[in-house]
Amino acid sequence: MKTRLALLASVDQDVTESEVFRLALQHAMGQLGGLGAAVHLRGPTRALGLVSAAGLPPRLAREWETVDQEGDLAPASAVRRGHQVWVPMDATVTHGASGTGTEWPGSGWASVPVSRGGRTVGALTVLAGEAGEPTPEQWGFLRDVAAWAEERSAQAPSPRPVQEGPDAGRIRDALKEIRVGSWDWNIRTGELALDEGAMALYGTDPADFVPVVASWMKVVHPADLAWTLAAVEKAIHDRTPFEAEYRVRRPDGTYGWTQSRGTCVLDDDGEPVRMIGMGWDSDESRTARDSLSRALRHMTDGFLGVDDDWRITFANLEAERLLGSFEEELSGRVLWELPSARDALAGLEARCREAAARDTPVSFDVENVLRGHCHHLRLVPVPDGLTLYFTDVTERRRHQAERAAAERAAAERSARIAELTEALAAATTSRDVVEAVAQRVLPPFGAAGLVVQAIEGDRVYNVGSVGYAADFLETINGRPRVADDPVWDALLTGAPLFISSMEEYAARYPELAHRPVKAGKQAWAFLPLTTSGHTFGVCAVAFDRPRRLTDEERTLLNAISALVAHALDRARLYDAEYSRSRELQRGLLPRELPDLAACTAAARYLPAGQGMDVGGDWYDIIPLSAGRVALVIGDVMGHGLPQAVTMGRLRTAVHTLAHLELAPDEILGHLNEIVVGLGEDSYATCLYALYDSTTGTCVISRAGHPPPAVLHPDGSVTFPELVPDPPLGAAEPPFDTVELTIPPESLLVMYTDGLVESARREIDEGMADLARLLAAPQNAGKELEALCDTITAGLLPADQPTADDAALLVVRLHALTPDRMASWPLPEAPQAAGEARKHVREQLSTWGLDDLSVTTELLASELVGNVVRHAKGPVRLRLLHGADLVCEVSDGSLTTPRIRRALETDEGGRGLRLVTALSQRWGTRYTATGKCIWTEQALPGADPPGDGTGEALGEVLDEALDGVLEEVLGGFMDEDGDDRPQ
Repeated sequence: MKTRLALLASVDQDVTESEVFRLALQHAMGQLGGLGAAVHLRGPTRALGLVSAAGLPPRLAREWETVDQEGDLAPASAVRRGHQVWVPMDATVTHGASGTGTEWPGSGWASVPVSRGGRTVGALTVLAGEAGEPTPEQWGFLRDVAAWAEERSAQAPSPRPVQEGPDAGRIRDALKEIRVGSWDWNIRTGELALDEGAMALYGTDPADFVPVVASWMKVVHPADLAWTLAAVEKAIHDRTPFEAEYRVRRPDGTYGWTQSRGTCVLDDDGEPVRMIGMGWDSDESRTARDSLSRALRHMTDGFLGVDDDWRITFANLEAERLLGSFEEELSGRVLWELPSARDALAGLEARCREAAARDTPVSFDVENVLRGHCHHLRLVPVPDGLTLYFTDVTERRRHQAERAAAERAAAERSARIAELTEALAAATTSRDVVEAVAQRVLPPFGAAGLVVQAIEGDRVYNVGSVGYAADFLETINGRPRVADDPVWDALLTGAPLFISSMEEYAARYPELAHRPVKAGKQAWAFLPLTTSGHTFGVCAVAFDRPRRLTDEERTLLNAISALVAHALDRARLYDAEYSRSRELQRGLLPRELPDLAACTAAARYLPAGQGMDVGGDWYDIIPLSAGRVALVIGDVMGHGLPQAVTMGRLRTAVHTLAHLELAPDEILGHLNEIVVGLGEDSYATCLYALYDSTTGTCVISRAGHPPPAVLHPDGSVTFPELVPDPPLGAAEPPFDTVELTIPPESLLVMYTDGLVESARREIDEGMADLARLLAAPQNAGKELEALCDTITAGLLPADQPTADDAALLVVRLHALTPDRMASWPLPEAPQAAGEARKHVREQLSTWGLDDLSVTTELLASELVGNVVRHAKGPVRLRLLHGADLVCEVSDGSLTTPRIRRALETDEGGRGLRLVTALSQRWGTRYTATGKCIWTEQALPGADPPGDGTGEALGEVLDEALDGVLEEVLGGFMDEDGDDRPQ
């Protein structure tokens, strides 16, 4: 409060009286949180005149322009009593003398008198809000403000010298400031009192004025008197405010426009007894309104005035044209009843009524259905009606729509370019780059085709394409450098080339005029792909209709080509590196699986998704002696060239160790040493299975690898229970083994974890899925290649890139039937060689292999003779008739025979050289009771190895006596592997 009073005290001394009252009202309202405020001063009649107001609605301000001093309103009560007055509005408060009421619960009027020289001359009144009656401090503030206002109004400059008393002069100056005159009419007696301002307003000389209402009627223009009196009668009858604008005669005989406003004062019975009011000169405003009316009449926008019943009161020329009628025909007509408004302006009534209900200015568009135009309508509420402004915005809306469409297209293109930039940044291969361009460049430009080509030597080759037939792509792939070709023009000049139609294409390149028809395209943009000043390719964007690109579109495509060039250049380097890595990996895997009597197999290797380095997954099938085969699969952990190299080393080591005829657990032990030697971060898993087709047994050992699946002939699937030894590089040998008896024609399915395990699937769930696929009835009897495709498609869908490589090896196990095997024990005596030859002759004759009898007898005699001479029993001979003829001689010794070069003077040392010459291959393997020496011979009809030595020896041996053979070839191998003479 003190701050506000200090602000008021700082106001300059020369401010006008109206400014003083305005400041007083503003601070009074602000401090009390009021809704409105007013200052009334006494006039010469029995009324208080409104000299300043703030925040009051126009209707309420009009009703308070004059207040009866004898009435019950707060300003009158404060003036009569000379002290503060609070008039609450508990239910309904009467405004002025009109009797109109408005419910404002909780609010009220707070009024304090304005005094001068000990005499009350007016009142300052505040319309309080819901806070209710002011506090004592607030009442004190109001009184201080009123005192400040009276003091400062007395100091305000006067428009002319004051000759009357201080109070009357102050009131008159205030009334002149607002240019009003007051009047008080006794309705019952006809007595009329006018103040000085009213006398001047109505052109009346105070000396000649007769204070009756007839004096006023004499000065009113005859044409305006009737309806003015009618307005008076209506105000008295309806107890409503009186308001009229009419012309009055001036002393010089001319007429001027005035405006009057008054309210009725009622007696105790509610009957009107007096009317008090004000009048003012409206000549200037009337002239302004006439000028405004002329301006509105000829303005380019349509303008309509309607009353509360939507009847037209004014229409300018543009509105007449819009509605198809003259103003005289429109005046008084309800807007909706006009056919032009009802039929042409669709939905006008509903929208206008909805807007008018808001009682605030509203704007919206309406369509002129008949003329195809769009009009912008602005509806503004005014006293006793509304005004409507119609503006033809057809062209503006069309341009706005076009601009909006262009902006949306530009925004969409920008979004696409942002997406393209992100996609190109994530692209790793050339195919990724082409797909990113196709998805994010073609749609926003309405393009229908894309070809990306790169230079290799003097030719251009297709990198990728979208929207073209394969036969057309073949015609442009590998095209050599020619003089007239848009692709080479863009490549050689490094500048983009735009062709907007087939006619333009044919005119520029007549020799290639057939190409657009074959391609099915009608416009092109050839964009060179340049990085670091070197153009290495071209990106051709094509359209299926004639298309002339704008400058903005061409600039945008140039910018896109720069992005594509950098992404494609990077992707080509990746493609080259990726191809080399994949080629290395393929070279480390078996190019084809061997065709063996013991098993048939199919395999798949599935690399990880694009963007991943090569992995270390591998598999192999290694044929061994005597119908046995080693089945192995492994996975080097991690991705990259080091892992691929490690995989190659392990596969080579497995081959070497397997041919040494070592047991599975021993082989894994040696592999573990190799992986440990590679460093602490090197690990690998491995599953090694040794299958013997003569016994149907399979010995399996694993190091951190998933167990194999066995599909039995009856359709059941099992996973052998294997001890889960740690992976190679972390294991501690020995490794556990398990021996299984597997029925013939069963499937042994070996795989790496990438096939059954992923971020979306646990390994147990993946193994269960594998079992379901193997046991599915529709997969029974499938060829192994088809079964591999079914398994990989079911476990690794093509549309779901994987993060790990996967290897799959499916093996169908065959058994060697008993009729293809023969075995005999032999004595530990020189006669053993003879018995061996006899068994060989008889068995080979039974098998129909007589052609191999002599050679096999010689091999058996040599092997058995050496056992008898240098080893220990028990001795056993076995023949196997499979894909080859196998001859085995086993004994109880663990020494390994070795070939050595015999000197000319040596009588022995040539036995193993003879065995090598007579067989395809031979070797030694260890058994649980000793060792077994075996030889393999090709069956008749197969290409024999060597240079025919075996056939020559057979001819010699046919001529030899059995006794000589027994003595000469009785056996010459030492226990230490050296040959000795007999």
